[in-house]
Amino acid sequence: METILIVDDEKLIRWSLSEELSKEHYTTITAETMQEAIDKVQEFMPEIVILDQRLPDGTGIEALKTIKTIHPEVVVVMLTAEDKSSIAVQAMKLGAYEYLTKPVYIDELKIVVEKALENIRVKRELYLLYQQQGYQQDTIGIISQSDSMKNIFEFIEKVGASNSTVLITGESGTGKELVAHAIHRCSERKNKPMVSINCGAVTETLIESELFGHERGAFTDAVTQKKGLFETAKGGTIFLDEIGDISLTFQVKLLRVLEEKSFRRVGGTVDIASDVRIIAATNQQLEKKVSEEKFRSDLYYRLNVASVTIPPLRDRRKDILLLAEHFLQQFNISFHKKFKGFTEETKNIFLHYDWPGNVRELRNTIERAMILDEGEYIFSHPAALAHLHQVSSEEHRHDEAQRDPSSEPSLFSIERDTIVKALEKTKYNQVQTARILKITRDTLRYRMKKFGLFQK
Repeated sequence: METILIVDDEKLIRWSLSEELSKEHYTTITAETMQEAIDKVQEFMPEIVILDQRLPDGTGIEALKTIKTIHPEVVVVMLTAEDKSSIAVQAMKLGAYEYLTKPVYIDELKIVVEKALENIRVKRELYLLYQQQGYQQDTIGIISQSDSMKNIFEFIEKVGASNSTVLITGESGTGKELVAHAIHRCSERKNKPMVSINCGAVTETLIESELFGHERGAFTDAVTQKKGLFETAKGGTIFLDEIGDISLTFQVKLLRVLEEKSFRRVGGTVDIASDVRIIAATNQQLEKKVSEEKFRSDLYYRLNVASVTIPPLRDRRKDILLLAEHFLQQFNISFHKKFKGFTEETKNIFLHYDWPGNVRELRNTIERAMILDEGEYIFSHPAALAHLHQVSSEEHRHDEAQRDPSSEPSLFSIERDTIVKALEKTKYNQVQTARILKITRDTLRYRMKKFGLFQK
């Protein structure tokens, strides 16, 4: 059931709007002041805010700015007794969905609310569709406050203005496709299509058809002519992910396209001009593959006109909690949940984990937790953090073996020490300890048993 926050300093208006909207089976909450409205947005994360322009402690415009900062996805419908176009324009620029003049006709308001909720539902359905098809929502933008990403931003800006071929390297899950999209958005081709293909996920027999298209009858299943991605992306950008996985045979064909800027459909006899920019990415060391004669040196140099390496998440730890909060807000919207944040214990574990799967692993961890967890803060469900206690890379296990145990705490000890400190602070009062840690008492008892912290 969708939640609507009604903000107005007149009690009668709050009551009447709440009564009428409740009849439509919406959950309604009310606020009298700007500060109360901000507090309730933080607490309830409503889908819609009906916001009056005149409030005792500020204006609706001021409240709108803060509310949109806290909850960017919320739909705000502004109300005012003054029919001033300047206020309406300002409200719309700040992200208001609609602007209504008092007295408000309830039927009109109900129509506005229903349309707004329909837009929200469509966005959620699209999000779930993207999830099912394997698209990353990270492509909405780059989120970072880490020093190690400053050079990446500068690279994107400079290279985006050119038409050069780009090679992006980095570990799996670091956001190579995200950077590719950012480069496209900074280029003169930004109003043209950008298409992507994972070269490692397409068989050798199909990749040529996917990229170049085919003529009718070119092979058994070619019952009609098909345009490939090079034609689909005309004037735009093609992103070739996992470029290191293509065969030597296909490398020759791709090299020809790069050199001659033309291609032929499979089974075709006519050269088709290629007007696309190529951005390639890999988590492999292409120089090593070249030396092993598994990747053509001439193709490597053609791709490596401008190159950048995306740092792993463990080298930009300032971004961990920033990204975690971003994903939490995304999943709050898509799963229709209202998590307020993360426990201090969880934040500590996040910051001390090396994230071998990088941003993708962080995102998947939060998604899993929000499915399993039912509390206000992540994580009260022990299964949600289970995999963080298992080091998945041999290199990390080797490092742990070589490390002096007294010099750096393990994830196990960090979690245990956090709980012990809270217990000591409350003299082992479980109710107060659970409140400090922002977890349920049952979860606290589970962890006390896990760490052997019950007093004898």
